[in-house]
Amino acid sequence: MTAATRITSLRYVMIATGAIFAFGIYPLTQLWPAGWVWNAGQPSHYRMMIIGVYFVLGLCLLAASREPLANRSLIWFTVWSSVLHSVVMAVEAGMDPLERGHLIGDVPALLLVGIALAALTPRAATVTVSPSVGARRAA
Repeated sequence: MTAATRITSLRYVMIATGAIFAFGIYPLTQLWPAGWVWNAGQPSHYRMMIIGVYFVLGLCLLAASREPLANRSLIWFTVWSSVLHSVVMAVEAGMDPLERGHLIGDVPALLLVGIALAALTPRAATVTVSPSVGARRAA
């Protein structure tokens, strides 16, 4: 994969992830609570708090997709927070039979986000790509 193709792919993944985080989490909690809502059916302030956090992260990813290399710290935050969140949820779902739906819902979804962004984000200290794909020389 060329550097330009990699950055373009990274941009598309950032846009898709940002859109889902910002505008898709709430609908998913309504359509499939067993895979997206913890302690479904019980009162919780947690759901709206986490939806708010992911809404803001999604908007930030959408904005950062214009210049991915200039926003690597946000990308790596998204990678590591998604992987850690996924692992913690997997452990919790594994220990609570009522939460096993998460093992086919939000757990693999967040792990996929982390893996996709990590695989596409360049690690080199200097990357030069055509400005037409929104990348700059990064140090």
